[in-house]
Amino acid sequence: MTDSHAPDTPDYRSSAVRAIRIEREAIEALEGRINGDFTRACDVIMACKGRVVVTGMGKSGHIGNKIAATLASTGTPAFFVHPGEASHGDMGMITPQDVVVAISNSGSTSEVVTILPLIKRMGAPLISMTGNPNSVLAQEAVANLDVSVALEACPLGLAPTSSTTATLVMGDALAVALLEARGFSAEDFAFSHPGGSLGRRLLLRVSDIMHTGDQIPKVLENTTLSGALLEISRKGLGMTTIVDAQGHLTGIFTDGDLRRTLDKSVDVHTTPIRDVMTRHGKTIQADHLAAEALNIMEEMKINALPVTDDDGNLVGAINMHDLLRAGVI
Repeated sequence: MTDSHAPDTPDYRSSAVRAIRIEREAIEALEGRINGDFTRACDVIMACKGRVVVTGMGKSGHIGNKIAATLASTGTPAFFVHPGEASHGDMGMITPQDVVVAISNSGSTSEVVTILPLIKRMGAPLISMTGNPNSVLAQEAVANLDVSVALEACPLGLAPTSSTTATLVMGDALAVALLEARGFSAEDFAFSHPGGSLGRRLLLRVSDIMHTGDQIPKVLENTTLSGALLEISRKGLGMTTIVDAQGHLTGIFTDGDLRRTLDKSVDVHTTPIRDVMTRHGKTIQADHLAAEALNIMEEMKINALPVTDDDGNLVGAINMHDLLRAGVI
């Protein structure tokens, strides 16, 4: 039997666009709520000697899990505790040195409200994220982050949609504010993400993958261009470095330099490399991140870099293929 109320052809696009518009408006409304309560929440977490314990029920719990994970990966130790489980033993995971972030759109979720007296008695500061600043949860908190929404994207107004999105974004705003306040760096971030390509990009240093010793393409300044080309061919890095008698780097000669040189019709057998090399080219030091070498190469549109020490001595060489093999790209 056909439902006479169902449309003949569902307008999927209009429904989707409407949901996106409503959720975008919910996010935009958050800007005006970055206020004294938000600052107080940050101050409380920055002063925390323990960890941030995030709790929430249902969809709020799923969002809370993500917020806890984001905090933990950006310099604020955090974990999630299910409020129902907290009433059956998991309260032991929370200490007076911790800060509790409780999430409830209504601010009166029974499982969360049940553990409020225990949190208060313990003395752990409570931060709430609610859609009702007059709720019991908001009133008991040292700071309430207002995540109320005018309208859920769900046309029935029942499924948490805009409200969970607003809560997620407020959690991200909190994590980013704390990250910047701590001076959290890309290297710090890498230690929380040691696996996969992200860890390789952020933990690997130039010294881990550079060519050293006899592997470095290197000629003296008075070497002929033909001799330099032989060195490029032998070492296979698409370039050679040029050094003076003391081993200081004075220049570099690449495939690109060769093309430009041949346009000038020079004699490869008599021209010294110092006359056609690139002086004062880009270099990098061995203790720098490999990702920084990649950034330099991409920005300068080059494929190789000499590696020098503090005194300008040549200690290594690295090219784009090395970065590719190491998984940095």
